[in-house]
Amino acid sequence: MSASARIDLHTHSTASDGTLGPADLVRAAGDAGLDVVALTDHDTTAGWADAVAALPRGLTLIRGAELSCRWFGVEPAIPLHLLAYLFDPDEPELVAELARVRRAREERGERIVRLLQADGIRVSWSEILAGAAGGTVGRPHIAQALIRAGLVATTTEAFGPDWLGERYRLPKDDIDVFRAVALVRAAGGVPVFAHPKASRRGRIVPDDLIAQLAAVGLAGLEADHEEHSPAEREHVRRLAAELGLLVTGSSDFHGTHKTVRLGAFTTGPEAYERIVGLARGVTPVASG
Repeated sequence: MSASARIDLHTHSTASDGTLGPADLVRAAGDAGLDVVALTDHDTTAGWADAVAALPRGLTLIRGAELSCRWFGVEPAIPLHLLAYLFDPDEPELVAELARVRRAREERGERIVRLLQADGIRVSWSEILAGAAGGTVGRPHIAQALIRAGLVATTTEAFGPDWLGERYRLPKDDIDVFRAVALVRAAGGVPVFAHPKASRRGRIVPDDLIAQLAAVGLAGLEADHEEHSPAEREHVRRLAAELGLLVTGSSDFHGTHKTVRLGAFTTGPEAYERIVGLARGVTPVASG
């Protein structure tokens, strides 16, 4: 891999809560000048096949997912996200766990809609499901319904405390993070902690927890991310160096749900090669 390669290892399509279909996403990645892009939809591999089929010339696809996890070492438990790269999508235990989490997401979404409706807010669960187009339902889909109803102007406003950020926020049934690391490794995948110090999102886990995860198979930390401050990025880099973990950077692209662009943050070729070298599930897909 060239030292100048542009590698974005965290993106979302309509298979979860992005606004571009998997095929359009990989085409957009090629147009953005990326050499490698990872498709990491929430708790699903549903977009993989379409992304592979549409892969433009010169672009390499890393198949992955972003797992909804929780650390139960404190009360209340802290939610966190684990990026899983190049795992076997047919490994039975992981398949079953991802299906359970997707069901939980959908049940939570329907409960949130009922809370909104009870307060006289006119949103339709059937329309939200239709908007998800078969993808994993998340709060961004409900945010779009609030925007269509003229109740908020942007996704950011919808995620504010008056709406989905607090008043109408409900917990979902995530995967214990230690179990998630073990499942990803057992499926031949490479687990990387997504935006681990993004304090603007809410509570963050202590460094001790990250050290414990590193001891049981966590491979890396995502440092360069739009929701990390410069100080948080530097903290992540120091911690990764101490623990011998690889460091990634990525856009966490969601299309029009966020303003960040593909390739806004990137991963160095050495970290990318380490991920590929550790993987035992599936291989990167390159288009001539």
